[in-house]
Amino acid sequence: MQEIILEDDKMAFRTREAYKTLRSNIEFSGNDIKVIAITSCTPNEGKSEVSFQLARSFAQNHKKVLLIDADMRKSVMRVHFKSGKVHFGLSNYLVKRCQLSEAICKTDEAGFNMVFSGPVPPNPSELLNNTQFHEMLAKTRDIYDYIIIDTPPLGSVIDSAVISTQCDGAIIVLESGAISYHFAQKVEDQLKKADCKILGCVLNKVELGGGKGYYGKYYGKYYGKYYGEYYGSDAN
Repeated sequence: MQEIILEDDKMAFRTREAYKTLRSNIEFSGNDIKVIAITSCTPNEGKSEVSFQLARSFAQNHKKVLLIDADMRKSVMRVHFKSGKVHFGLSNYLVKRCQLSEAICKTDEAGFNMVFSGPVPPNPSELLNNTQFHEMLAKTRDIYDYIIIDTPPLGSVIDSAVISTQCDGAIIVLESGAISYHFAQKVEDQLKKADCKILGCVLNKVELGGGKGYYGKYYGKYYGKYYGEYYGSDAN
């Protein structure tokens, strides 16, 4: 098993409490909710940050958690670890280039493991729909209390709908003031067609105290430069 050291947890108190509330709401959704997909309508809404911080919050509450970075088209999850080496990821496992135990990274946070996306494959949707991914979730369900899956924006590519068919529920991350009701409804309809229970929405980048704060400014810049350009050439 690979090992990494995560970035320091420097969240503001208000942000930390918001994730605790989200975590509690999921826990009260029922014991059958274990595998959860996190998606958004478009790039630049902060769904990867929500995925990471939610998984970390579960681990800090003494749960055993696996965070799977299934955004193989343009992952940003590596910003969350400050040392260690990742040799294998999800794409390596899905094409049978490594064992599941080799793809999983143990973090320095007790109970918190991760699977990074791995090298960018030419056919992400097909890989996520194969038996290898099904078997991965079947195996890890018996090991972890929660499995959080960071998926690509459903308004851009279909990967999230493919993944959600194998999940117990999904959460949609929406950037405050940036997404129309009709667009959000379209993404909701796609999840319903995949027969995935929608647990709720996270309203992200809400202006508090006159500004978005650290996460709003940082991720807006990062995603806008990299994420949008990639999906612009591959959107449905």
